[in-house]
Amino acid sequence: MIQRISSILNLNAQSVSRVIELLKEGSTIPFIARYRKEQSGGMDEVQIMAIRDEWERQEEIEKRQATILKAIEEQGKLTDELADRIKTTFDLNLLEDIYLPYKKKRQTRAQKAREKGLEPLADLIWEQKTRTIEKEAEKFINEQVFSVEEALEGARDIIAERVNEHEKGRAIVREHFEKRSRFIAELVKDKEKEAANYKDYFEFDKPLNKVQPHQLLAILRAESEGFLRFNLAPNEEFVLQDLDGFFLKRNCPEEMEEHLLDAIEDSYKRLMRPSISTEFLNAAKEKADDYSIHIFAENLRQLLLASPLGSCRVLALDPGYASGCKLVCLSETGDLLENTIIYPTPPHNKTLDASHKVLSLVEKHKIEAIAVGNGTAGRETEAFVKGLKFGDRKISIFLVNESGASIYSASEIGRKEFPNEDVTVRGAVSIGRRLVDPLAELVKIDPKSIGVGQYQHDVDQKKLQNKLNAVVESCVNAVGVDLNTASEYLLTYVSGLGPSLAHNIVEYRKTNGAFKSRKELNKVARLGDKAFEQAAGFLRIRQAKNPLDNSAVHPEAYSVVEQMAKDLNCKVEDLIKSAELRKQIELRKYVNDKFGLPTLHDIVKELEKPGRDPRETKRAFEFANIKSIDDLSEGMSLPGIVTNIAAFGAFVDLGIKQNGLIHKSKMSHKFIQDPNEVLKLGQELEVTVVSIDKDRDRIQLSLID
Repeated sequence: MIQRISSILNLNAQSVSRVIELLKEGSTIPFIARYRKEQSGGMDEVQIMAIRDEWERQEEIEKRQATILKAIEEQGKLTDELADRIKTTFDLNLLEDIYLPYKKKRQTRAQKAREKGLEPLADLIWEQKTRTIEKEAEKFINEQVFSVEEALEGARDIIAERVNEHEKGRAIVREHFEKRSRFIAELVKDKEKEAANYKDYFEFDKPLNKVQPHQLLAILRAESEGFLRFNLAPNEEFVLQDLDGFFLKRNCPEEMEEHLLDAIEDSYKRLMRPSISTEFLNAAKEKADDYSIHIFAENLRQLLLASPLGSCRVLALDPGYASGCKLVCLSETGDLLENTIIYPTPPHNKTLDASHKVLSLVEKHKIEAIAVGNGTAGRETEAFVKGLKFGDRKISIFLVNESGASIYSASEIGRKEFPNEDVTVRGAVSIGRRLVDPLAELVKIDPKSIGVGQYQHDVDQKKLQNKLNAVVESCVNAVGVDLNTASEYLLTYVSGLGPSLAHNIVEYRKTNGAFKSRKELNKVARLGDKAFEQAAGFLRIRQAKNPLDNSAVHPEAYSVVEQMAKDLNCKVEDLIKSAELRKQIELRKYVNDKFGLPTLHDIVKELEKPGRDPRETKRAFEFANIKSIDDLSEGMSLPGIVTNIAAFGAFVDLGIKQNGLIHKSKMSHKFIQDPNEVLKLGQELEVTVVSIDKDRDRIQLSLID
């Protein structure tokens, strides 16, 4: 299995073996990537995740092989040659082809014919020798078979099943599907108006291997909604020609040929085409799912790692028209200080009262930044806030993406954090906290509700959830977590913890106060040595007595750092403060069985900026002075922010209700396969308006001059 995984992924077999051993021992992917570089050969999280997934897939194949071997053996039909074929076949489709003749079947037409005693007649046709097949068929007329035609029909049913179960026959059909099948979609009659969103697919006809992931998912969705119907098949005439050529012998009697051709055609249309079409559609759907999940995961990663403003006092506004704007004030640690409602926009227009409330709260709570949700009335509320005079106080104003805030506000997590506040207050708090630290806040929301994917409800939900959970875990551990301020939900994603231990850490904190060292984690209920090993390096303790407790240096390596300091006749604190001292460290001197140069380089790099946040600092952004799609014109240049990336392009917030789309063909003069090659979520850019479709609320943009 190790060799197969190594070959499939083109990775070193020894490293693959060590990674699998670490995974078996309970090590997490972030831990292996960060603290076991010597064992993994320096693999990143993507490679380690690929090993884990392929390992699980290969185990499933081996389980299926064992099941098939047992089933055939119980029938008394397992030969040494057949067993060897099964044990050396690792393609699930081919494995099922081998098993097909031995598989228990429901009452098929062929089975009914066998029960009537027609198999010998089928054998005569299959062997293609006799020229008097109708005379032979007369011998099979009895109380169950009433005519020659009925006997021949039953024999053809048996032959059709044999053709379907023939490995080479299925291989011929599979090759046609692989190389020549077309995916054709068409509009269901009288559904044109309802299916307007799928207009691009009303007359769709492409080779299956040319269908883009988003196209396939859109057509499948439209089909499930009853707007489109589709078909997947190669040219039937060519398939039958190849099947006939394979199964018919050169000297086949003409009388026999007719029955064989009918059986082969019936086998293809009734048995082979439906099953192999489903097989290829499922494979195409799986590829489309994988690609869409990859895009979604990359978008989520970029959103989670978006620039934080950092710890400060924030006034956050959840805008609204008739219901007003919910306003909250938050402390440096995100605690709710005060909340109220203001009505600065139509239909109320109580701007004087709203101005007085905002200015007095800014002064009262020493506010440093204002966060405005970008939903309904967001731009108007932002304009209102920017029009206020804060005197000498420097206030930064940000328009914050509020996707998912309403999900959080109605969630169990939201109710648990603010049991005495209504959903509008919780939503505003989420907007404010998202500005300060997007990662810490967004982990509380189901990733599918954050609004950074397409077709997320159409893909394999288990695979999507696993991937998104892995992305959240990766991001949380890449940034690191403050052990004394992190929420229970954020701690859940720390390597080696999970919901139960995260809860126990928070309970310990409530009872005993802030953690003073990483060692203190050993006092947390049910947090054993393995969990400590996996989690400790990703947890930070600010102002800890040991400065390494606020770094990504793992406790297992503290002794190495202490030895470095001792050899230079200084303290660990001195190593952190002095670049000159760090330059004097001879890394090779500290290489041993556990720590190699990769880990030692990481340690020294961490000493340069212990506990550093890898994310860039948040900056304010200014949209153009436009209010709606009516203010746009072709050729206009505008600033925008990338809000979502799909397989076909990127969506850009222009500061109005409708996002614009940059198709990937408009991103560069070069061919772009993946928009992520060019753009990143949250990226600020200058775009040109190419076209405007007001009826469909669509704005086409370009990055190309």
